[in-house]
Amino acid sequence: MLTGALLILAPLFLGFALALENRHLMTAIHYGVEGLVYFILALLGLSLGQMEGVGGQLANMASQVAVLVVVLFGANMVGLWLFHRWQPMAAREDQVDQPRGYRRLFLAGLKPLVAVVVGGLAGFYWLPDLPMAEDVATWSLMLLLFLIGLQLRNAGLSLRRLLLNRQGLGIALAMAGSSLLAGFAMVPLLDAAWHESLALASGFGWYSLSGIVIGDALGPAWGGVAFLNDVIREIIALAIIPLLIGQRPAMAIGYGGATAMDFTLPVIRSSGGLDCVPVAIASGFILSFLSPILMAVFLSMGG
Repeated sequence: MLTGALLILAPLFLGFALALENRHLMTAIHYGVEGLVYFILALLGLSLGQMEGVGGQLANMASQVAVLVVVLFGANMVGLWLFHRWQPMAAREDQVDQPRGYRRLFLAGLKPLVAVVVGGLAGFYWLPDLPMAEDVATWSLMLLLFLIGLQLRNAGLSLRRLLLNRQGLGIALAMAGSSLLAGFAMVPLLDAAWHESLALASGFGWYSLSGIVIGDALGPAWGGVAFLNDVIREIIALAIIPLLIGQRPAMAIGYGGATAMDFTLPVIRSSGGLDCVPVAIASGFILSFLSPILMAVFLSMGG
């Protein structure tokens, strides 16, 4: 059950309101965020491992993940293609780095899965039932959002300049709008309430957030579905960015969702050139703010 969906937004905005100048503190915050992400994902795995009848639910979860990934991919590609046709943007070939392997990035993209699997195995085979795990996960998420708010505020980015980046803002809105339309379309396919489907569609690739927020509200099975959908988005983005960004940068940048400002940014930079970087940062930043707001609003509609 959801424990105050809208409450999770408070630490995010509180962190964003605080300006810091100590570089050592910001470095500590960076490592704190990284550690909290894997801790929260391990707790998500623990909840899945200790879920009653988990074996019987795996097939159903797999079909729900498949629906989310396929429908969102199609909707996002159409929405972003339409935006590209309206506001075309071209990557500059003279700024593109030489092609290189992305094995390291793909392996890094699999780390969240490892954290969830380890937590799931521990919960299923070794650990006793931990009734406080859900509360610990919720408070850990709130701390994570506070630290992320600090990072966003102190990343040297001007909110005004990000919002005035027409390409980045347009890509973010096309991505969000097409995802929400897909959320409505998936209601009968997911056998979920409309507000639950919209919440699932609002992760935008932020797997550590969507997994625990959805899991807290709808149970560990749906939390696992949300996590897998968003981590698969990240992995697909790593594969398609080099293929699309030369001719359709909006589609390549937009599909990365919230990760365009961090995890997938090196691939965007090396494949699309420097001109794509501010667009990707603006789009990823806006989606990173929209994601928790939209999920909290939609989930709060469930009572």
